Amino acid sequence: MAKGSGKVSGGGKGLGKVEVRLKWDPSPLGKPPRHLDIIAATYSADAPYGQPAYVVHYDSRSPDGTINMTRHSQTGMGFGFVEVLVLEFDRLSPAYGRVVVGVAIHQNSGPLTFGEVSNAGVVVVQGYEQLLVDDFEQVADATAATVSEFTRDASGAWQMREMIRGFDSDPVLFTAEMGSRQQ
Repeated sequence: MAKGSGKVSGGGKGLGKVEVRLKWDPSPLGKPPRHLDIIAATYSADAPYGQPAYVVHYDSRSPDGTINMTRHSQTGMGFGFVEVLVLEFDRLSPAYGRVVVGVAIHQNSGPLTFGEVSNAGVVVVQGYEQLLVDDFEQVADATAATVSEFTRDASGAWQMREMIRGFDSDPVLFTAEMGSRQQ
């Protein structure tokens, strides 16, 4: 579907501790709750486009604790950023060379797309610097979307590239395909 601008962040010394923050408004009165999740897939340096070495979402964290959810919501709430994923690239093992972060909408109550979720948005920050801000408008017809790709450069420093790509998947299938090469 849609592709992002491909902007790269983290030049120079690379990225350290990064947060991905997600917001959305609760469903209208009388409608089933809307549940969105941030998902991170980590790939080995030897197979950056292979199967993920591990996946982090609301119910898990990375084996070494360098990627984890610090805030999770199942309904939105409408009070700003209600879900937060923290990635500590300065501590991530050299065995990993790529991390892809995305957002998936649970499809428990029938098909739901980003265009049907009011006030949805994602921000990627390092300290006080905003690396990416997106409202999912360019992937309005999708049920899941990648947001950013983090890769190690030749010096070992981590860089971020905006990677807004829409998918028509449930969260389980999305984790298997979110790291695929762009077409």
